Amino acid sequence: MKTLLLGAAATALALAATMAQADQPATPAAAPTSASADKPTYGSYGFDAAGMDQSVKPGDDFYDYANGAWAKNTPIPADKSNYGAFNTLDDLSRTRTRAILESAQKDSGSKIGNAYAAYMDGATVEAKGLAPIKPWLDEVRGVTDLAGYARVAAKGARAGVPGPFRFYVGQDDKDPETYILSMTQGGLGLPDRDYYLDQGEKMAAIRTAYVAHLEKMLTLAGESDAKMRAAALMAFETEVAKVHWSQVESRDADKTYNKMTLADLQKTAPGFDFATYYKANGLTPASLLVAQPSAVTGEAALIAKTPVGVLKDALLLASLHAYADYLPDSVANADFAFYGTTLSGTPEREERWKRGVTFLKESLGEEVGKVYVAQYFPPETKAAMDVLVKNVLSAMGRRIDGLPWMSDTAKARAHKKLAAFTPKIGYPDKWRDYDGLAIRRDDLLGNAQRSNQFEFDYNIGKLGKPIYRWEWGMTPMEINAYANFGMVEIVFPAAILQPPFFDPKADPAVNYGGIGAVIGHELSHHFDDQGAKYDETGKLNQWWTDQDVANFKALTTKLGAQYDAYEPFPGAHVKGAFTMGENIGDLGGLAVALDAYHASLGGKPAPVIDGMTGDQRFFLGWAQVWRRNYREANLRQRLVTDPHAPSQYRTDIVRNFDAWYDAFKPAPGGKIYLAPKDRVKIW
Repeated sequence: MKTLLLGAAATALALAATMAQADQPATPAAAPTSASADKPTYGSYGFDAAGMDQSVKPGDDFYDYANGAWAKNTPIPADKSNYGAFNTLDDLSRTRTRAILESAQKDSGSKIGNAYAAYMDGATVEAKGLAPIKPWLDEVRGVTDLAGYARVAAKGARAGVPGPFRFYVGQDDKDPETYILSMTQGGLGLPDRDYYLDQGEKMAAIRTAYVAHLEKMLTLAGESDAKMRAAALMAFETEVAKVHWSQVESRDADKTYNKMTLADLQKTAPGFDFATYYKANGLTPASLLVAQPSAVTGEAALIAKTPVGVLKDALLLASLHAYADYLPDSVANADFAFYGTTLSGTPEREERWKRGVTFLKESLGEEVGKVYVAQYFPPETKAAMDVLVKNVLSAMGRRIDGLPWMSDTAKARAHKKLAAFTPKIGYPDKWRDYDGLAIRRDDLLGNAQRSNQFEFDYNIGKLGKPIYRWEWGMTPMEINAYANFGMVEIVFPAAILQPPFFDPKADPAVNYGGIGAVIGHELSHHFDDQGAKYDETGKLNQWWTDQDVANFKALTTKLGAQYDAYEPFPGAHVKGAFTMGENIGDLGGLAVALDAYHASLGGKPAPVIDGMTGDQRFFLGWAQVWRRNYREANLRQRLVTDPHAPSQYRTDIVRNFDAWYDAFKPAPGGKIYLAPKDRVKIW
């Protein structure tokens, strides 16, 4: 299992299923200024003080105190659903990547250049119309029975078309030296079961818009009776949603570990031909993991009694959605109108070059990454990060020793786990080989299909092989970080190691509050409510005493209650149980980073800079990376689908720190003030 810092979408199902997410920091206060050789990028010491709103009391709203002026003065670009520090760095990363690709496309022998050239040739895409996807759509249309449906759905999965179930190869949580086939629930066109089942006005409006969208896409594909078929598909997906597990259930590492043979699966879910489904991709697994067995059973039963025409429509529409960006604007714009605008509130599609950069990152990411790190990731940054990571790991060791709620037996095991960590910084030691991937300058859709097939084969090809310990789940251009429980590793791509997260010219307090807390966050994920279930070998295995578990549960329940109380919109609350892993990551990460900062002072007092003490600058550095403005639709969607709390509430985790109270002296009675007995301390 993995967890991401920023919540970026994984490009492969295996990554999505094995990562526990971190979340994108928000954009820095102001746009970067050109720093001189000895000055930081932001402000006088690495923090954009001009973005503060000092009319707000820290004890009422620390996020607004640190970021209020920035929030008021920073519009969200028309092609974004939210905007913050992560976006600022992502814009920089994509601009740099664009330059790499534009240079590469001048070379007809460059694979990344040819792939980018094919994407940028919008005129050819428009001229071809739907002809490139017609053979595949005709194959879907030609299905006549359930066995044929299983075969075509499996073929679609290999080419990147989501079907009734999702499957991938990953580590066996209880045998982390072995790869195993895993499968999860699927089959929904909306982001989550709640979109079908929530009876509130907002969700009802989205459902109405979704049915209209399905009708439009069927019409664009040249299908008849689009209105009736869209309604039938919505009815089917609603029944699927009823058997799906919730987000909270699906993040439980114990509940989702269900190992069975293929024969057992067929007995458990007799309505679907799983042997045919897997055999279509050359798979005859001796055993597999089923994450949500009751959902799979329910989905299989629904498939067995649903007309084949409805099942075909589900695949056809999933195909149009999966390939929309590689098809003419008539399809791509219609797809964006629903998934981009209705669901996320984004007014405009990104410019073509931005989408092209994203495609290259997803299809040939490490091939691009080799050039990126050579140009934009100096060895000095990697060396500085090595030091920071070691300091944070050391601080975590000291914090473990001081825990009042953990037994000595568990502390000893916790130290073993800490000693087993592998930090990965910047880029892989071993790069991917894309020699088998065919790329053509005149075949954008084909490039996308072949890329998906190439990635699928790479993933499935792991079965029976030793664990790929050199492998990365992100490209160097990613503004993110992650923790991988099975590998016992924490990973920091090159592109996040820039201001406001990390600036060699900034005051150390700000760096520890920024990238130091990011390091601590990923480290703390290995000790959150799910990560702590994995031992020092990466095995899902309870290594605590029963009393340790009870003590930990009492603390996490208290933290969950804090987040349950947050209400961004009337009646729409943050879900403390759903965001628990990220909340623990923030609480533990900030605590470890603060201890590491204090240790770095070597017993000397921190200097006062611009009237701010060291601890004040540390907490402001933390707040700065979470600056983010959301469109309402995007924030509402995140409350349902994102395991991270909204950025404001991530910032306000400071309310649990005695050092924050000492630094800012908030008066009792403030909106985020907590009495000492109510402050949560876990790691």
